[in-house]
Amino acid sequence: MQKAYISTLYQIMLNDSRVCSLLSDSGTDYDMMMSRDMPKQCFNFGIAEQNKVGAASGMAAMGKIPFVYTTSAFLAYRAFEFIRDDICFQKRNVKLVGMGMGIGHWSTLGTSHHTTEDIAALRSLPNLVFLSAATPLELTQMVQFAYVHQGPVYIRIGMSAEEELYPPDYKFECGKLSKLLNGSAGIAVFTTGTVAAEVYHACEQLDAPLYNIPTIKPFDIDGVLAAVKNKRKVFTVEEHQLSGGIGSVVAEVLAENGVGIPLVRIGLDDRFAHGYGTTASVRKCNGLDRDGIIEQIQNKL
Repeated sequence: MQKAYISTLYQIMLNDSRVCSLLSDSGTDYDMMMSRDMPKQCFNFGIAEQNKVGAASGMAAMGKIPFVYTTSAFLAYRAFEFIRDDICFQKRNVKLVGMGMGIGHWSTLGTSHHTTEDIAALRSLPNLVFLSAATPLELTQMVQFAYVHQGPVYIRIGMSAEEELYPPDYKFECGKLSKLLNGSAGIAVFTTGTVAAEVYHACEQLDAPLYNIPTIKPFDIDGVLAAVKNKRKVFTVEEHQLSGGIGSVVAEVLAENGVGIPLVRIGLDDRFAHGYGTTASVRKCNGLDRDGIIEQIQNKL
């Protein structure tokens, strides 16, 4: 997914000198290529995320379009006050990109690098469009959307060679759900982000319809209500704390619209993720791999 982000941004920067890439020592070959080809549009702030977000606000005030790219946990948590006050409150045209959502990619580094509370934190901020990419194709279109959108955008992306789940003609639409699978199981399953591939293969086996939520804000209320119509039970699956995640958002939609369908939320229940190792092993340890998701859904049916 990192390749999809950098290659898309690279082409945008080539065509628009206002667009800048703000980094924090990420040091990939892609970053070096961009710095070599467009040195006046690339800035490395080091491990100083608060300063970088503040500087991005100033650059946007001068007509630039900064893309702020760094580890999700450091961007969403360490720089939260700066995102709130310097970007969202002032409606700056800044694009924030947090890499390594959930427990994926940074799984070997443990809880300090996991990003399992960012939805709860960032969806509370006014004026922020909040996107959650599940696949490389979806991310490519999100970056293109962020570039043309006037105002703050946050995109959470994966870093674990994510599987492409969409056909080539897929079109991302901000504020809309996307249906990944049909099914006749009489339930509706919602997910978001890079855990979508695990949920996809679980729902294939369960013959359950699966809906991806690429836009956390603005949320597709009508899409959720249409998806749960005539269903006997609703499930949400996320690589995130249950408190404040997409399960909470779906619960709000059901409650506020008087929909009396049981909801089961699958994720991290008021705890940090267990284990260290590969993304696959840490997901398995926390019941967020395909088999764990199947078991949890079957137990609630």
